[in-house]
Amino acid sequence: MESRSLVLFLALLSFAVCNAAPEPPPVNRTGDLLYWAAEQMPGGTVTVRAGALDIQDAGGSTIWLREKITAPVEITYEATVVMAGGAHDRLSDLNCFWMAVDPRAVDTPPFAPTHARTGKFSDYDSLFTYYVGYGGNKNATTRFRRYDGSSERPLLPEHDLNAKKFLLAPNHTYRIRLVARDGIAEYWRDGEKIFTFRDPAPLTGGWFAIRTVRSHLVIRDLRITPLR
Repeated sequence: MESRSLVLFLALLSFAVCNAAPEPPPVNRTGDLLYWAAEQMPGGTVTVRAGALDIQDAGGSTIWLREKITAPVEITYEATVVMAGGAHDRLSDLNCFWMAVDPRAVDTPPFAPTHARTGKFSDYDSLFTYYVGYGGNKNATTRFRRYDGSSERPLLPEHDLNAKKFLLAPNHTYRIRLVARDGIAEYWRDGEKIFTFRDPAPLTGGWFAIRTVRSHLVIRDLRITPLR
């Protein structure tokens, strides 16, 4: 009798698993400015066009996703540096922060008005965050940094790249994937892992932002996916 009950239980369990409702796909956050908080120097704009964030920057901008992100997690999006002769078109600085917190107020978003950040790059030196400057310095370098809350912005030699294959191409749509899990931060571009960093003091919760200066970016299909 017990064996029959066990068989029936396993059959019902298998049926439940096979017929469970699939998890809904992650929400695309680039179709509505309500998801975002912009810190931008004068002369720049952030708009939504055809479901994409259109960032045109004159002096420095950081465009924050408003929701806090918790590891283990991956962040994916498509990004294009537009070069079409526009006033802000410059091949440089497809950058990002992820898992960012201000150590002076870890439960307060880095973009809270009390922090008085303006989009100027030095405003972000006080963060704990993972950062990639892709095609920075007029498209001469691609770098990963783990900010430590000081103005030092530490840089390991293996995280300082300047080969052409790691720099920006005009009007190319990159598929970016950021990971934070098990004490490791990763940055992927078009299916290739560019940076990996094992963090002795992992950042397990924080905020994500697109960062650029004097360029024109289009960001599409940004999704946040918790990892098992």
